[in-house]
Amino acid sequence: MSADTSANLSPDRLQTWLEVATEAALAGGAVLKKYWGKLDRANQIESKGRLGDLVTVADKEAEAAVLDVLRRHVPDHAILAEESGASGIDGSDFLWAIDPLDGTTNYAHQYPFSATSVGLLVNGVPTLGAIYDPFHDELFRAAQGLGASRNRQPIQVSSCDRLSDSLLVTGFAYDRRETLDTNYAEFCHLTHCTQGVRRGGAASLDLAYVACGRLDGYWERGLSPWDIAAGIILVQEAGGRVTAYDQSPLVVKTGRLLVTNGRIHEELSAALVAIEPLPQFDPATLV
Repeated sequence: MSADTSANLSPDRLQTWLEVATEAALAGGAVLKKYWGKLDRANQIESKGRLGDLVTVADKEAEAAVLDVLRRHVPDHAILAEESGASGIDGSDFLWAIDPLDGTTNYAHQYPFSATSVGLLVNGVPTLGAIYDPFHDELFRAAQGLGASRNRQPIQVSSCDRLSDSLLVTGFAYDRRETLDTNYAEFCHLTHCTQGVRRGGAASLDLAYVACGRLDGYWERGLSPWDIAAGIILVQEAGGRVTAYDQSPLVVKTGRLLVTNGRIHEELSAALVAIEPLPQFDPATLV
C-alpha cells in the first residue's frame, strides 16, 4: 500500500479491526483474571534481568491468547508483542503492538492496576486500539475518526486549563538505576506546581485515564510501542493531544511522549523543557 494507507482506511474496515482488538484484549484480560492472586512466586514469576522487570506465567499465557485472536482474524498483519517479539510479514503497513500484561510488577504484588493493551499502527501511526482492565471491568476503545469510549460509552478529556489545577501521572523506566536520563527532577518539580503527580505503573491505563478525564496530563520516557500504541489513539480520539516533550510530532519509537487534555499542553511542555536534570550521581551508590 501507499504511504497514506492510514488516510484511506474506511470506517467499516476500522470498525472491523476494532472489534478484533476488543476480542483480543478481552481474551488477554480473562487470563489475567484466571491467575490473579494465584501465582507461585518461586515458579511462575521471573526476572528479565533488571530489578523490578518481571514476567509471569500470566504474561505469557495472556499473550498467547491475544496472538491466537489476531492470527485468526488478521493473519496477513505483522505483530510486535512484548514477550515474543516481532512476527509476521516484514514491511507490512499494519503492525499490531501488544502488551498482554501492562503493569506486571503491580500484578505480581496483587496491586490491581494492570491491563491488556492491543493497538494497531498503520505505517507507524497509532490508528486503533483496545485496553482492558479486568480488575475494574473497564474496556477502553478507540479508532481513528470513530471516537473513544469506556465500556462503549463516549469519553472525553478533562476541561482543566491551568497546570496549577491539574493532576498528572508519570512512570519510571526500568533503566532508571543505570542512566542520568530519568524524570526524577521533573516529578519533583511538577509535584510542587500541580495538585499532584501520580505513578500508576501501567502506561496504557495512564493514557486511558487522561482520555476519560480522570487525569489531565502524562509524560514518560523509556516506553515501547506496545506500551502506548492503543493509548495514544484513545487520547487523540477523546480530544487530547500527544506530542514529544517539546511539542514536536511524536515519534513512537523514541519511547518519550507528552500527553494532555490539550488545554495544559503548552504549559506542561514548557515546564518539562525548562527543568534541569539531576546532578550526576553514581547509580551503584543507590543499591
